[in-house]
Amino acid sequence: MDDEQLHETAAQLRLATFRLARRLRSVRAVDSRNAVMSDAQLAVLAALRAHGRHSLSALADRERVTAPTMSSVVTGLEEQGYAIRIPDDQDRRRVHVEITPAGEEVVNSTFERRTRLLMDEITELDLSADELRTLHEASGLMRKLAEL
Repeated sequence: MDDEQLHETAAQLRLATFRLARRLRSVRAVDSRNAVMSDAQLAVLAALRAHGRHSLSALADRERVTAPTMSSVVTGLEEQGYAIRIPDDQDRRRVHVEITPAGEEVVNSTFERRTRLLMDEITELDLSADELRTLHEASGLMRKLAEL
């Protein structure tokens, strides 16, 4: 693939990813009280659910934000009962963050609703078996890009 083709592929992927992410974010994360959660808060909960307990600085690095920003996000999650701070056993100045069962429920229900939206839209497209296989393979490649 030459540079021009690579540029066009990257541009098309960027546009498609942006539009799809915007549509998925329209399915807001809400809790049993119907309180809306920010995308940043949901991303932190999802990281905690997927990767377990993290220090504030490790969470900030993972989400590519500053430590003060992460502290603010975690404070909001803590106030809502979705995350807890746990002092480090060896260094009392260090704090770890862990998701609560209520936080897991918000992540699970939001992800399920977003997955259902995609399933409905994929079904509406009436893709062939080959197209579905290609979409499945592309999702794996997109995940690799996202995890860089």
